[in-house]
Amino acid sequence: MAPKHQFSLPPQAKKPKKPRRTPASRPEETSASPNLPKEEEEQQEAVEHVDEVQNEIDRLNEQASEEILKVEQKYNKLRQPFFQKRSELMAKIPNFGVTTFVHHPQVSALLGEEDEEVLHYLTRVDVTEFEDSKSGYRIDFYFDENPYLENKVLSKEFHLNESGDPSSKSTEIKWKSGKDLTKRASQTQNKASRKRQHEEPESFFTWFTDHSDAGADELGEVIKDGIWPNPLQYHLVPDMDDEEGEGEEDDDDDEEEEGLEDIDEEGDKDEGR
Repeated sequence: MAPKHQFSLPPQAKKPKKPRRTPASRPEETSASPNLPKEEEEQQEAVEHVDEVQNEIDRLNEQASEEILKVEQKYNKLRQPFFQKRSELMAKIPNFGVTTFVHHPQVSALLGEEDEEVLHYLTRVDVTEFEDSKSGYRIDFYFDENPYLENKVLSKEFHLNESGDPSSKSTEIKWKSGKDLTKRASQTQNKASRKRQHEEPESFFTWFTDHSDAGADELGEVIKDGIWPNPLQYHLVPDMDDEEGEGEEDDDDDEEEEGLEDIDEEGDKDEGR
């Protein structure tokens, strides 16, 4: 059986907490002691001043975060008409979505042959960031009529729950009879017939049902931050297999040219005898 692929990133590093002051280290208590040597008093005063300056830095950082969020919200709204226009144009290009995914190295590694078959019916992918961009986003997959899915749209949404922790929810996939790729048995693949030589992964569509660690969802982050800003750059990437084929043809041409040169040289020698 093929090993299962986990759609997750390493857990995000937590912001270091400020050390709690112990009674012995509180500035107001330590500085109040009249018996401290002068050098220690100076050190303690320096510690107090560093703490005051750090508080000012923290205050400015919080203010900067608020201002940056306002700018992001402003430009997210300004970008929406262009995203909409781009989606309409991409929908006119056959197989734009599946080609883009196949050419992306990380997403391609998650795709099996049957996944690609389903994604050939993909008409467009949209990413919507919520007004408060820190609170989450949604990814929508739109499909034409196809022999696999009853759904016209599959969505997965990432947001913060009431406790402030990352969570996710998604559309329930309605598979047509006998077409559920998330429950398929591992099948032996004919490697000679496959374009990409790797073990058959767990179905790409398992991602829609995986809510185990929404704060570290690798595929969601790749689509939102890696593909969505400029999907055309991946759509236009030349197929590696085609490049390899061209390289082999060039090598064959070089060998043929070398062979002809050898024949010409031998002919010249014979004429000179």
